[in-house]
Amino acid sequence: MTFKTEQEAFWAGDFGTEYIKRNQGDALLASNLDFFAKALRAARGVKSCIEFGANIGMNLKALKLLHPEQQQYGIEINADAARELALTIPPAHLYHSSILDFNPQQTWDLVLIKGVLIHINPDELPQVYDKLVAACGKYLLVAEYYNPAPVAIPYRGHTDRLFKRDFAGEIMDRHPQMELVDYGFAYRRDPNFPQDDISWFLMEKRG
Repeated sequence: MTFKTEQEAFWAGDFGTEYIKRNQGDALLASNLDFFAKALRAARGVKSCIEFGANIGMNLKALKLLHPEQQQYGIEINADAARELALTIPPAHLYHSSILDFNPQQTWDLVLIKGVLIHINPDELPQVYDKLVAACGKYLLVAEYYNPAPVAIPYRGHTDRLFKRDFAGEIMDRHPQMELVDYGFAYRRDPNFPQDDISWFLMEKRG
């Protein structure tokens, strides 16, 4: 697999594999259950879902508990994560690919991206926004670090690997058919179900 950006190679390599070890377990699953119960309370009929940057499927596992009949798909760039993801979703529903190389051939009731846009090269965001909207049949849930203006911050000793901005606002500006339904914030100091200071935005595709 060849990559267009340094960020893709970063996540496809050893750092992406190390990420797996830090992001699994029952406590994370419980936090994710609480997160999605809140973030999707206004959503109806999410019978199919695709996650952009699914890693080993911790988000999809939580969604499956909330929506047992949901047909689930995932895109994952890291080979080690993709192998584990194939144990959670049907292997035929797994796209072992960079998001930049993925071209949706169908739509899903729910498109999810959580903690992934922050790691994509900012020059590539417009095309990623287009892919998210193209894949969206009804709802798009974006859950990322928020900042009103674009900013890059150090990430675990690395530069140009984490970017904060108003991702949802940029998506709605670029694609006016995407309308905000609900939004919220999940705090890392939550005593019961912590997340990593994530702001989430649920949008619905209209028209």
